[in-house]
Amino acid sequence: MRKIVFITGTRADYGKLKALIRKVEESADFEAYVYVSGMHLLEAFGNTYNEILKDGYKNIYIAYGLVNSKSMSYNVGDVVCHFTGYVQNVQPDLIVVHGDRGDALAGAIVGALNNIRVVHIEGGELSGTIDESIRHAVSKLAHIHLVCNSEAKKRLIQLGEQEERIYVLGSPDIDIMNSENLPSMQEVRERYDIRFEKYGILMYHPVTTEHHVVSRNIKSVISAVTKSGHSYVIIYPNNDFGSEIIINEYKKLEKEPGFRIFPSIRFEYFLTLLKHAEFMLGNSSAGIRETGVYGVPAIDLGSRQLGRYNTEISKNVQHVNEEEGEILEAMKRIEQHRYAGSTFGFGDSAKRFMEILEAGDIWKQDIQKYFIDICLETVF
Repeated sequence: MRKIVFITGTRADYGKLKALIRKVEESADFEAYVYVSGMHLLEAFGNTYNEILKDGYKNIYIAYGLVNSKSMSYNVGDVVCHFTGYVQNVQPDLIVVHGDRGDALAGAIVGALNNIRVVHIEGGELSGTIDESIRHAVSKLAHIHLVCNSEAKKRLIQLGEQEERIYVLGSPDIDIMNSENLPSMQEVRERYDIRFEKYGILMYHPVTTEHHVVSRNIKSVISAVTKSGHSYVIIYPNNDFGSEIIINEYKKLEKEPGFRIFPSIRFEYFLTLLKHAEFMLGNSSAGIRETGVYGVPAIDLGSRQLGRYNTEISKNVQHVNEEEGEILEAMKRIEQHRYAGSTFGFGDSAKRFMEILEAGDIWKQDIQKYFIDICLETVF
């Protein structure tokens, strides 16, 4: 039986991996192991490792010994050291990482340096921040790529990756988004004590390369939402450099009747909230990806997601800067952007994932990759 380790460091990547882990758990040919690190371990962000424990996988490892500092490079190094010991104990056949977070980079480093195949989910995408550099670095370390769409596949080929190592999988969280087993809105209201009927969702993350303007930007955002006349469900940012600035501004709203603020919300409950929201505001990838699946209008702020969508295709998305006036004007136009559509998959990613594992081609791929030059003669 082949052992597959999934590494998750944030609530966001866990939402992407969850459907895949479940499928592996159900298989008689594969054994799932879940390594939990990073933001999951932070009390200030909701101790979300508890949500993973509730899902009841057979093999869950909570990396309690990790130290989470404000230095991303320190945290990556810490996970590399810790995860190396874990991998030496488990002896996996495959390591699955997602996206562009430090934990994914650490997992890819450990796999590459220990001759263990690494699968990278959602490589080949753009974001315009340090996250994009991390994502591409993970792709270069990974041996197999499971991308969302053909556009991402083309970017990986441009990065010199071998086409036979790239599979179009779609975004795995759409599997859960389309599930008939999501909690009802009434269940969500009761669990999180949300009493207003209509609401927007605010999720705003720090852009690490723009730390000098994080304070100004979040104050503009808060000023806009307080003047907008809408109620809001606000969810804490990730734990990147500058997150404490955003959280401190949120705390000023805690006693205001039109706001409910949470460090984190369980993924399935978040999806129900999103499905019934008037709109979403912020710079989270959920605003440019998941909102489109449900046809929820989204207002994307600032530079964090630039390059990851085209408003001619993602018609539910408006892009504005972190300026009070621009945000308020965009809110007036939300009904003009109530469009559904997705270019990131159709809800069958877990099925495709298992077909890829079972087909066997990935197990035959040489552990040594080779860079593929494209039209080199046109460069010189």
